[in-house]
Amino acid sequence: MKKKTSLQTRLSLLLCLVLVAATALLTSGCKDNQQGTPSATTVTNATVSTVLGEGATVFPLTVVDADGNQTAFEIHTDKKTVGEALLALNFIAGDNGEYGIYVKTVNGMTVEYENGGKYWAFYINGEYAMTGVEKTPITPDTAYQFKVE
Repeated sequence: MKKKTSLQTRLSLLLCLVLVAATALLTSGCKDNQQGTPSATTVTNATVSTVLGEGATVFPLTVVDADGNQTAFEIHTDKKTVGEALLALNFIAGDNGEYGIYVKTVNGMTVEYENGGKYWAFYINGEYAMTGVEKTPITPDTAYQFKVE
């Protein structure tokens, strides 16, 4: 009887180890398919952020596309404004106007008001920005967002 119990214990332990290993392999293989060339990925509060750029200053940026899909980024830079940082990374593009850059492309996705009446809106801490992206200084504990509207 002792042999049977010992064998059952060993088999149970082996099964548990196999399940833990399988779970670890499955979760480590999950990745977001995002545009751009990420240098790393960071997980914060269950949000996966693609890390872009290099520098001492770090800020979060979320992009919400026309379908409502959200993509989180962690931008690293030595630039002083959000616009300078994103332009240096070729993350945004657009037309220069009297109020600064009119952003038409974000993370490779182009949205033009002339074609469908939608545009890229810029938000700071969840509020519609009162400054253009080029003139918006990077400040600590501030979240930035581009959203198709």
